[in-house]
Amino acid sequence: MGLGHIAGVLDLGHRVFDVSAMPYTSWSLTSLAVHFDEQPDACWVACDGPRVVAFVLGSLDYDDREDWGYLEWIAVDPEYQGRGLAGDLLELSCKALFAAGATRVVTDVEQSNVASAGLMRRHGFADSVTVTLFIRDGDAPPADRPRVHRDPAKSRLHSIARRQLP
Repeated sequence: MGLGHIAGVLDLGHRVFDVSAMPYTSWSLTSLAVHFDEQPDACWVACDGPRVVAFVLGSLDYDDREDWGYLEWIAVDPEYQGRGLAGDLLELSCKALFAAGATRVVTDVEQSNVASAGLMRRHGFADSVTVTLFIRDGDAPPADRPRVHRDPAKSRLHSIARRQLP
C-alpha cells in the first residue's frame, strides 16, 4: 500500500462498513493513517487498475501488547468478493506482523459476519473470546441527536491522492 492508495482505501471502507453502527464507527482517515504510519508493511491493497478493490490494515499493537499483531480492518468491494483477495491480503499482513516480532495475530469479527469468521478459520485463526457490547441509547429522540459527520480531511485527501496517482 502506498500514499496514492489512501483515498481509495478510505472510499472503499465508507462503502462497505456501516460507519453509523458498532464496531465500524471508528472508520476514518485517522484510523487508516495510524495503521499506515505505524506498520505500513502490514497494510495491503488489491487493485483493479487504479481502483482499490480490497484492503487489509494491520498493526503491531493490541490492547497494550506490543508482541501481538492486530488485523483491525479488512474490506473487499462486493463485486470482487469470492475471489480469494481477502485471504491473500490477510496472509501478507500476517507474514509482515510475524516478521516484525508478533508472537500472535488477533482480530475481531462481528457475530453476524459469518463470511469473515469463516475466512479467519480457513486461515488458521481460532475462536477465543466472545465479548458482548452493551449499548444504552440517550434520552433524546433520534431527530434531536447530533449528526455524525464524515471525516473532515476526506476532501483534502482526495485532492492530494488524485495529484499523486499516475
